[in-house]
Amino acid sequence: MQPRRPVFAEAYIQETVTCYSDAIKSSELCHEEKQWATDVLAEFFSVTGNSTILDKARERFTSLAQTGKRSSVPYPHSALPASPLNYDELIQLFRRRRSVRWYQEKAIPAELIRQAVTAASLAPSACNRQPYQFYVVNNAEKAAKVAECAMGTAGFSHNIPCIVAVVGDLSAYPAERDRHVIYIDGGLAAMQFMLACETLGLSSCPINWPDIEQREKMLSAQLGLEYHQRIIMLIAVGYAESEGGIPFSQKKTDKLLVKDII
Repeated sequence: MQPRRPVFAEAYIQETVTCYSDAIKSSELCHEEKQWATDVLAEFFSVTGNSTILDKARERFTSLAQTGKRSSVPYPHSALPASPLNYDELIQLFRRRRSVRWYQEKAIPAELIRQAVTAASLAPSACNRQPYQFYVVNNAEKAAKVAECAMGTAGFSHNIPCIVAVVGDLSAYPAERDRHVIYIDGGLAAMQFMLACETLGLSSCPINWPDIEQREKMLSAQLGLEYHQRIIMLIAVGYAESEGGIPFSQKKTDKLLVKDII
């Protein structure tokens, strides 16, 4: 914040330290997340002032954490890498990414999918929760069965060599008011995934997911999902068939899409 107050975050710092305490005891917490959480809290307690609440939370955190050089803390905008693309180059990538439904009978290297997921993980998400996972079905027979759950894929589901389900995790949110955030964050990540696929020589097609309970249960069973997990969308992935048809899509102009508020 600018300007930063000398004392802040009293309303939730004790809860945050409690969450940190629980997290570092968990076997599911990866090293990178632990480092990030430790660094951010250590930085917070080093820059904030004193109060009864903050001093109590600071003392508890200090008893829990072993801190050293802090690398996972806020940094200035000037530290960001320079952009390697100009607007025209970016638009060319956007125009290149089309919804492809016809693929070659060619195996998809798992490493390429993982690279695309790495790019997707850089998408923004509320409070950096990243409340999603990418369930990868890299088997044409199984991919067809998964695609059929979505409806609307009857004409091409048999041709999909690999399908990815973007799955949201509602357990990331304690409040009911946040139950829709998985769709926002998952959608942002899915778009970066598809653009990354394009740079790796792979084509993709986002598949609409219907809000039908029976279909939800059908796909959840196929993927082995837990009660707190929700399907956000499906994405077909593969090497494009060069002569496969792509529907022409007339896009709305900025004159139609922009509403200037005066």
